[in-house]
Amino acid sequence: MNRRDFFARTSDGVMGAALAHLLCQDFFGGTSALAEEPVAAPPTRRYNLKPRPAHHEAKATSVIQLFMNGGPSQMDLFDPKPVLNRMDGKPFPGNVELIGNDNSTDIGVMMGGQYKFARHGKSGMWMADVLPHTAKMADDICLINSMWTDHPNHDNALYKIQSGRLFMGYPTLGAWTVYGLGSENQNLPAYVVLNDPLGMPKNGTRNWTAGFLPPLYQGTRLRPTGSPILNLAPQYQQSAAVTQSARGLLNQLDEIHRQERQDYPELDARIESYSLAARMQLAADEALALNGEDKRTLAMYGVNEKQTDSYGRNCLLARRLVERGVRFVQVFMEQQPWDSHADLPGRHRGACGRTDKPVAGLLQDLKQRGLLDSTLVVWGGEFGRTPTTQKSSDGYSGRDHNMQAFTSWMAGGGIKGGTTYGTTDEFGHSVVENPVSVHDFHATILHLLGLHHQELFFKRNGLEERLTGFEPPRVVKEILR
Repeated sequence: MNRRDFFARTSDGVMGAALAHLLCQDFFGGTSALAEEPVAAPPTRRYNLKPRPAHHEAKATSVIQLFMNGGPSQMDLFDPKPVLNRMDGKPFPGNVELIGNDNSTDIGVMMGGQYKFARHGKSGMWMADVLPHTAKMADDICLINSMWTDHPNHDNALYKIQSGRLFMGYPTLGAWTVYGLGSENQNLPAYVVLNDPLGMPKNGTRNWTAGFLPPLYQGTRLRPTGSPILNLAPQYQQSAAVTQSARGLLNQLDEIHRQERQDYPELDARIESYSLAARMQLAADEALALNGEDKRTLAMYGVNEKQTDSYGRNCLLARRLVERGVRFVQVFMEQQPWDSHADLPGRHRGACGRTDKPVAGLLQDLKQRGLLDSTLVVWGGEFGRTPTTQKSSDGYSGRDHNMQAFTSWMAGGGIKGGTTYGTTDEFGHSVVENPVSVHDFHATILHLLGLHHQELFFKRNGLEERLTGFEPPRVVKEILR
């Protein structure tokens, strides 16, 4: 080897030593030939559902999300527009491309509000007459009339409102919540999903996926008919002492297995899932049984009434679950009953008839039990509707999708009741004052739960993934108590 070759290859050795030093730190947390002092291994988080400290003082300890699949019409239910009413049946005054529809030939004429409006409560909140029971709770509700989203199609808008992204594969709000906070009840799932007996919602299980988070944090769907959870009863009966002893031994074996594999954090999630399934055998039956509720409570939710029975049962179950420490509960309808491209007056009236009494009953029941202060109730869909009609098989009797404005509401859990926030234009089509993006919406919910949207993240492929993405959102403090 000559002198030139020697010095040319020296740099390889120096870089190789530096790389070995860095890899030693990252993977083993130990020392290397270049380290002057031992390097402490970074703490490894165990993935379980045990309660975790919040980032700041929380106003809410649990969430009930009442998801209205399909897109309720804001100008027909919560945001009255006199100018739109006067223009009923007239052409849209301007460029129809501003409506945002893919095919402008499907756009009909202006469509006024389909129901009568009145003011309710001390706050004078506007609400349509198809929501008479919810209207009685107006002073506990905050209407957000200035919501907007990024996509006019159901699938993408659903991904956005549930997970903060327009595409599948990302953790939902419920998954992020239990990842950040765990659960107060170790014998029930932290994140529960209640769907309608008539079927699954649009996008199915992707509405409650854990995405790239450990699967422990995904929603647990309870079956709407028959046994809510299959295989819950043990295969054979044995004394409690024997069961406890067997579980104790199993926990010891799990811990030995875990200690030998500390670099596999997914193992924690798998062990925790099996342990939760065993613990649920003791607690789930009691939590899910409605036979202990008195007749007055059942009537409040509309249980045993033909139109409201199924949704009322789910709302009552949601109250029982948060009462027992479950962190996040979602209540869904089948497919997308609010998607009223045709016969909006009939379809929306039917959806209101199924949900209005149970929703109001839930708010009233939580309030009288002292649970509304600590439970955040969230109502809304994935987008709103257009001020114009849309061509359909029966003519022009419904509204198309509108991503530029829609209404959601919150109640309890630190929310300023009796508040109407945000303003849309004279047609209810676009937000003109105090816009609230989906990321703002999520950041506000996390804030009420004591979680900071920037501090709640999961490292994946070198990136810090967050529910609210990379652009900093705004917590809507104007609606908070």
